[in-house]
Amino acid sequence: MAVSTAMSKALTVRGPSHFRHRLMATSSQQPSLPRQPLLPRRPSLTLAASPRMLPARPRLSSSESDLSPTPPSERTMTAWDLASLWIGLVVGVPSYYLAGSLVDLGMSALQGVATVAFANLVVLACLVLTAAPAVTHGLPFPVLARATFGVRGAHVPAVIRALVGCGWFGIESWIGGRAVFLLLPSALKSYQPLLTPVPGLGAAPLEFACFLAFWAAQLSVIMNGMEGIRKLERYSAPILIVLTSALLAWAYVSAGGFGRILSLPPRLTGAEFWKVFFPALTANIGFWATVAINIPDFARYARSQADQVLGQAGLPLFMGMFTFAGLAVTSSTEVIFGHIISDPIELLGRIGGPATTVLAIFGISLATITTNIAANVVAPANAFVSMSPRRFTFAQGALITALLGIACQPWRLLSSSESFVYTWLLGYSALMGPIGGVILADHYIVRRTALDVDALYSENRESPYHFQGGFNVAAMVAMAAGVAPIVPGFLHKVGLLPSVAEAFVTAYNNAWFVSFLIAGTVYCLLCCRRGGEVKYQNS
Repeated sequence: MAVSTAMSKALTVRGPSHFRHRLMATSSQQPSLPRQPLLPRRPSLTLAASPRMLPARPRLSSSESDLSPTPPSERTMTAWDLASLWIGLVVGVPSYYLAGSLVDLGMSALQGVATVAFANLVVLACLVLTAAPAVTHGLPFPVLARATFGVRGAHVPAVIRALVGCGWFGIESWIGGRAVFLLLPSALKSYQPLLTPVPGLGAAPLEFACFLAFWAAQLSVIMNGMEGIRKLERYSAPILIVLTSALLAWAYVSAGGFGRILSLPPRLTGAEFWKVFFPALTANIGFWATVAINIPDFARYARSQADQVLGQAGLPLFMGMFTFAGLAVTSSTEVIFGHIISDPIELLGRIGGPATTVLAIFGISLATITTNIAANVVAPANAFVSMSPRRFTFAQGALITALLGIACQPWRLLSSSESFVYTWLLGYSALMGPIGGVILADHYIVRRTALDVDALYSENRESPYHFQGGFNVAAMVAMAAGVAPIVPGFLHKVGLLPSVAEAFVTAYNNAWFVSFLIAGTVYCLLCCRRGGEVKYQNS
């Protein structure tokens, strides 16, 4: 196994200030740590011989590793593999719902597509920058986070990301369960006792049973680990493209073209448009902000930086095209059926005969599974493994994620477009923004991409990532500073505060941007010397 000469030195933290990184070389005979290029070309790997916080190879089985650096022999993910991953993520019912939500808020089709494309350009920049160190060193998100938050403090962002992933897993599984519901016999679907919501639960017994059936079906793929997920994404991407194209072609022919849709004037102009644009932009960024945090969990398997950049570069295009498809199909239903059908599952259930319905439901199920497993299982499962690697494997962590997805009661989160966009997406983007802001500021501004892989696994108190008892107080303070301005606006949105200052409402409507910038700025200020920046010196 190759050892990177650039990362061969163990680093220690010195100096009286708790809010200052002064990374010192362990030997005066060695030069100071070289800065890595922004996107290093060749992956490097450093394994520690010093005491580790984790076992060298925490196991899913007797031969697989979950959190150890990915060896070069396992870095086989190509640009097409990553592009297939993103196609599988993008083509799904939640993306369709998001497109319809923009129309509900008053945007035209072109305004909606432009908003989505611009938001995903911002997400793409974060994805590429966050994935770069993972490709270089073969490390997953919970391990890379230790460089910023400390060997114990890294559990905080990992758990936050995991909880949001559990919520999304429940939402996607509920959507898949509704697809299963459409395949049931009409007599069963019309039996009223099974359709009456259970008091306290808020869901009908038959719907809940379909939800559990789809939930259980996903576990067979999850238990195969990352290799099973990779194969699923690779082979499902072409199928999803064909099915989406077929649906779009059906809408075009049945509605007599898209001319009427594209020629409709926007309902929002001037100040009204901008009042909706920024919350919509933030919601679209929040849509993928979770994956932008834990993209190292996938990028660690990439062959090179070129593969990870090229594989992810199509995200704005994929998302823009699918948004257009969702907007066009939804708008065409008014011409075809006389009223708008914004629910794709309901729409597919009304197209053609039984064979068409089965094919359509198969497409929805495939799209849901590919999105759900890749976006909402890998990060939480790795987070649980990181917290207790001797107790949890990837499969066990994924099972806990699935169970928490039920506890989140997703049928309540999908009660309306308003709650989906303004409460769910905007709300959790205020948590994802500070994590991303602190991580990128630390890696590219404070540490200048220098990373000691050995120390990330070390429980030595002299480790540069041990900080104060395993927690980097500067990162914690900065993350809290990023969240704080968003809290009043969130409490007002959910009805716990009757009124707040307009500034807090504006901050909440731009939650990801505000929290990202504040957290990153505060972190840099805490880590810098008075009037200077962090320097790497020889001992």
